[in-house]
Amino acid sequence: MRIVLVDDQPLVRNGIASLLRARGHDVAGEAGDGQEALELVRRARPDLVLMDLRMPVLDGLSATRLIKTEFPRVKVVVLTVSDDEQDLVEAVKSGAHGYLLKDLEAEEFFEALDAVEHGESVIPPRLARQLWAEFGRERGDPEPASEVDGLTDREHEVLRLVAAGHTNREIADRLAISENTVKFHMRGILDKLHLRNRTEVARWVAEHGGSSR
Repeated sequence: MRIVLVDDQPLVRNGIASLLRARGHDVAGEAGDGQEALELVRRARPDLVLMDLRMPVLDGLSATRLIKTEFPRVKVVVLTVSDDEQDLVEAVKSGAHGYLLKDLEAEEFFEALDAVEHGESVIPPRLARQLWAEFGRERGDPEPASEVDGLTDREHEVLRLVAAGHTNREIADRLAISENTVKFHMRGILDKLHLRNRTEVARWVAEHGGSSR
């Protein structure tokens, strides 16, 4: 993927850029604020923008809205230290394709990018539950969403295949995604359903009528 990095801390940008290049990604450019990011996207036409939130001149949310308005096919993933629920909600409303926290491990980071490349949205599971609850309140849902309702469509697919005994490689082949993407979704499933491993996933599905829906 061609990626643009947006962060007001040069050291952070340089570190992420080095990681991305080491994994074969094309870093199309770096920007220190939202306005620079918009101008860079106009020139570089990347596939993905990794966007910080707190920046001078133009903040990440405003920049995301402008980029998505002008370039709707460019994916924007927020990469931030903020685990504030409102920041997540506003990022999604602004058109962000995902929301990642800077404290994640490198392998988790690349699994998330792999998921994005395959068209998936990426949000930390603990924040995804908050997002689901927030949009449920906006819709006027009378009851909180259940944990299984908090799973994405892709997570439901992975859940069924795991319960059927398929390996990550087999699931990847069936869904035409990578093993890294399967691992990313497995982390989400385990976290959202408060499970620890694949055995507990199979047991959970069996106890809920043999289906995740």
